[in-house]
Amino acid sequence: MSLKHGLLGFLNYGDMTGYELNKAFKDSLNFFWPAHASQIYRDLAAMEKKEWLTSRRIMQEDKPNKRLYSITDDGKDELNKWLTLRNGDEGVCTRDAFLVKVFFSGEKTIDENIKMFEDYRDNCQKALNMRAKIDNNIDEYKKDIVDAQKAFYWMATAQYGSHHYSMCIAWANEMIEKMEAMR
Repeated sequence: MSLKHGLLGFLNYGDMTGYELNKAFKDSLNFFWPAHASQIYRDLAAMEKKEWLTSRRIMQEDKPNKRLYSITDDGKDELNKWLTLRNGDEGVCTRDAFLVKVFFSGEKTIDENIKMFEDYRDNCQKALNMRAKIDNNIDEYKKDIVDAQKAFYWMATAQYGSHHYSMCIAWANEMIEKMEAMR
């Protein structure tokens, strides 16, 4: 996936400002595709040049002016083309800096590594605890769309996040237990 396809996906639901797109990313896709506001605005400009979207400035008196983005037919075609591509290796490749660190952690003491895994487990637990917020976000965004079936797939990705963090917590606990036995 590219950030552009995520932005097209949101714009396919309806017109949004850059601020709203950034918030939508943070409230939903951030677990598996984090994006900074600067990246979002850069890609919006690039997509407008490709004619995948259009924008118009909205003048406001008591607030800064804003730009409203709309998906074009070319943008919808690009989104649909991307959605129908076969996944290949997309779904099985994991890029995780923590796993690279673990791979080379034989250079550290067992106590240092236990602490590293405890911190990792605690961070995963905090992320898992955020699930209630994600469910609330899904409920809030559901109000703005006509086809409620779409929210099922939002829930599916949120469930993946829950399962992922639960697995990471269990794995960290298992590794801590094994390292403690190695002492």
